[in-house]
Amino acid sequence: MAHAFGGAAAPAILRNSDLDADAVRQARIDLAACFRMAAKLGLHEGICNHLSFVVPGRDDLFLVNPYGWAFSEITASRLLVCDFHGHVVAGEGVPEATAFYIHARVHKNLPRAKAAFHTHMPNATALTMLDGPPLVWAGQTALKFYGRTVVDEEYGGLALDEAEGDRIAASIGEADIVFMRNHGVMVLGPSIAEAWDDLYYLERACEVQRLAMTMNRPLKVVPPAMARKTYDQMREGDRESARLHLESVKRILAQEAPDFAR
Repeated sequence: MAHAFGGAAAPAILRNSDLDADAVRQARIDLAACFRMAAKLGLHEGICNHLSFVVPGRDDLFLVNPYGWAFSEITASRLLVCDFHGHVVAGEGVPEATAFYIHARVHKNLPRAKAAFHTHMPNATALTMLDGPPLVWAGQTALKFYGRTVVDEEYGGLALDEAEGDRIAASIGEADIVFMRNHGVMVLGPSIAEAWDDLYYLERACEVQRLAMTMNRPLKVVPPAMARKTYDQMREGDRESARLHLESVKRILAQEAPDFAR
C-alpha cells in the first residue's frame, strides 16, 4: 500500500545549523513521542500513515517519518527534514510518497497548519465510510470538535502527485479536523501537543459513537446552543491541557520506551 517517494538530492545550501537548534531538537522529541504513543494505542496502520510538523524557525521545511518504518520504530533522530520541492534536507531515507504529496502541499498552502497528523485510525476511519456526517454531536468528547470539522467528500485515490495534495489542502478551508471520505482523517494544529490532543480525543469520540450506534437505538444529539457552549468551555483551557497531555505521554514513554528521544 505504501510507496517510496522518488525525491531529489538536497541542495547543500539547505544544510545549516538551523536544524541543530534546541527548538528543532525538542520538536523531534515531541513528534517522536506522538508516533510511539499512537502505535501503543493502535492509531497507526503498518508503515502507511504519517505525522508532520513544520521545522521551528524554517517555514519552508517540515519533519516527517521515513518510508518503511512503523510508528513504533520512530525515534527523534530518525525523522526526516524535507522541503516542499521533494528534497530530503536531513536524515536517512525518503518519505512515503503520499506523505510527501499530502503534507508538503498542506503545509505550503495552509501556513496555519504547523502540525498535520494523518492516520487511518480505526474508529474515525470507519465513520468516513458511512453516508452522512461522520461525527455527530451526541457525546461530550465529540463537542471538543464542534464547528471545527469538514468532510472531504471527493475520494481521489492515492495522493501520488501535487494536484491531489493541492486538492486535499483546498478542501480543508478553516477546519482543524478533516474526515477524508473512504480514506482516513487528518488533524491540523498550531503545535505538536494540540494536534496530538485532538488526534487522541477524536478517536475516542468516534469510538464511543460507533459503540452507541451498535445498540439499535437513536442517538440523542446535544442541541446546538448547548453544543456551542460546551465547545467554548472546552476550548478555554485546551492549549494548556494539550501541553500537559503530551508531557504525560513523554513521561510514560520515558519509563516504557526511552529510546524514542534518541
